[in-house]
Amino acid sequence: MNKGIFYGIGAYVIWGFFPIYFKLIHEVPAIQVVSHRIVWSFLFLSILLFARKEWRSLRAAILGPKFLLVFLVSSMLLGLNWLIYVYGVNAGFIVETSLGYYINPLVSILLGVFVLRERLRPKQWAPIGIATIGVIYLAFNYGRLPWIALMLALTFGLYGLAKKTAPLGSLYGLTLETGMLFIPSLIFLLVLQGSGSGALSATSLRTSTLLMLTGPVTAIPLLLFGTAAKKIDLSMLGLLQYIAPTLQFLIGVLVYREPFTIQSFIGFCIIWAALILLWLEGYLEHRKLKLIAQV
Repeated sequence: MNKGIFYGIGAYVIWGFFPIYFKLIHEVPAIQVVSHRIVWSFLFLSILLFARKEWRSLRAAILGPKFLLVFLVSSMLLGLNWLIYVYGVNAGFIVETSLGYYINPLVSILLGVFVLRERLRPKQWAPIGIATIGVIYLAFNYGRLPWIALMLALTFGLYGLAKKTAPLGSLYGLTLETGMLFIPSLIFLLVLQGSGSGALSATSLRTSTLLMLTGPVTAIPLLLFGTAAKKIDLSMLGLLQYIAPTLQFLIGVLVYREPFTIQSFIGFCIIWAALILLWLEGYLEHRKLKLIAQV
């Protein structure tokens, strides 16, 4: 079996168990958790770059002000996505956060159509319409829009769009993004520590250790994902991406006993059906193009 599949599975399984990790530090406010995640991720990635002697390569890859502006936008979107996710997990909305990552591919497709003027194949419109019905159905039964799910899907979709306009490898890109947020995050944490309300001084050694480990915990699956993306077909990577939200969904329902009614199940089934149709259409199209190329 292609090693890239194992790298991809490793990345998505780690992401899938993120709710358990962040639940272990639920007593820390989400904004502090995200600030620690940014600071320790940047430090971990910087050490990794120096160890691999790639710091100069990153500096050479930064082309100019326009390039940096794009990554400033992507870093803000990433920080906002992390904040919404940690808040959702620790506020008891793990199932809803999983929904956000289920519908993210559909948001990415729509951004491609309306922003990048990409053309959809006729058969792709059907699953998009079905997924929209599913979201409307869930909103109707929730009595509100599933805003956590929608904001997660939107921020990550926009993040992907920003990255598409200024591509860098996963290691370089995340180092630059966390680097741009490093100083304000560090100042924020130092101010909190100085006032005595910082998590490192107000919580247990276990919690402090888990906060510092958010750096490698964030970086390792991204590096695995980056390696997988180079080794396997996009269609296979698209299939693997549903491992993470599926694990998060199961953890929310089975481990933390979040409420999940029959109406919610029906809404999720509608969205799952749309995603299966979307993946199947993409797989068949990819297979057809490979057959044509072999002729």
